[in-house]
Amino acid sequence: MYLPTELAVLVLGAVLLLVHIMLAGQFKTLQYGVEWNAGARDAEMPALNAVAGRLSRAQANFQETFPVAIVALVGVVLAGKTGPVTATAAWVWLAGRVAYLPLYWAGVPYVRSLAWVISTLALVVMLGVLLFR
Repeated sequence: MYLPTELAVLVLGAVLLLVHIMLAGQFKTLQYGVEWNAGARDAEMPALNAVAGRLSRAQANFQETFPVAIVALVGVVLAGKTGPVTATAAWVWLAGRVAYLPLYWAGVPYVRSLAWVISTLALVVMLGVLLFR
């Protein structure tokens, strides 16, 4: 069975979401402890340290933009508007999001923002194809 590029990229995006969740969770657990992780997490906790905070914010950022990616990637497939432009945009989106995580993790300014801008522009391209082509 043939899987359109856009859907394959979407599946890889879901894997990337799991990576975000697991990394952020692991670093929170390293800071707060296994009891916190296993418990109800009702108690007020101190602010996350720098790395755990960055990974948590990177996860939140991905979760904010992933629904847009889902609409764009599934939309072009359902509308029958896939092609070289949407396939390239899909890969560019994923590459930008993959690059974003270690850049944010390491606290690299500007380049991290550039990765986000590139990935967002790729989504705009796919949405443009969906709406206007």
